[in-house]
Amino acid sequence: MTISLTRTLPDDRLAPAQPIASTPRRARRRRLVGLLWWSTCLILACLFLFPLVMVLLTSVKTPAEAVSSPPTYLPRTVSFANFVNLWHADQGLTVYLGNSIFVSVATVVMTLVLSTLAGYGLSRVRFRGSTLVFLLLLAPMMVPIQALLTPLYVTLLNLDLRDSLFGLACIYTMSQIPFGTFVMRNAFASIPAELEEAAWVDGCGVLDAARRVSLRLAGPGLATVALFAFFTAWNEFLAALVLLSTDDNFTVPVLLQNLITGQLGTIDWGMLQVGVMITSIPCIVIFLLLQRYYVEGLLAGSVKS
Repeated sequence: MTISLTRTLPDDRLAPAQPIASTPRRARRRRLVGLLWWSTCLILACLFLFPLVMVLLTSVKTPAEAVSSPPTYLPRTVSFANFVNLWHADQGLTVYLGNSIFVSVATVVMTLVLSTLAGYGLSRVRFRGSTLVFLLLLAPMMVPIQALLTPLYVTLLNLDLRDSLFGLACIYTMSQIPFGTFVMRNAFASIPAELEEAAWVDGCGVLDAARRVSLRLAGPGLATVALFAFFTAWNEFLAALVLLSTDDNFTVPVLLQNLITGQLGTIDWGMLQVGVMITSIPCIVIFLLLQRYYVEGLLAGSVKS
């Protein structure tokens, strides 16, 4: 006689759990939402890319076709005369590109050094009134640089830095320090202080631990500050126009403003589009290379661990 030790379970426990199948209506709704999403993204991408495509097409038109009315979308004849004219304009495009590169690089370096030191001190050193000092550093962000051009001009004149590329870089650095300090303070605040304390135990000094540990982990914040400083110095026009007076010291935006106006106030659209394309390429390339760090730097310190 065989005795079965198997315990019978209710029918609902024996049956395996079946996944809830989506109804055909829900599947159609999901596909419709996806179609609307990708259609909207495609339309927005076309809207953003259309001006860039028109700049490229206009730059390879002949000077006469570039100013024709009504305008043509596709060039009848591909011509590089606009590139040649801009390359040999005044002192030569290389001179003005060199001026813009010098001002931009100097601005980025000075902004990174000062913002990093200020952000590290405000995030690591706590003292009475540190929050007030931080708010005072952020206050200049509410004042546009255009409203300060007259006192800045007088200041550079007294310092013998008027019509100087280094003086212009100092002005751009001053305008970027508040935002740079804000980003770097948040970047260092998101890094646990215990990591530096562990480096102290291993024999590192305060500055050595900050350089070896915190500064390396604050790379996204550094990339964000560098991008904003470079874009400002590379594209800014009004301060360069007011503070520079010698043709050899002009930056590329000032050169384009001086060249686009022809006889009787006409605008050389072909040369202008070439200048726009040349000034846009470095910004696009640098942004694409540092895009990941830029996003991480903006989000640094937004969520407390």
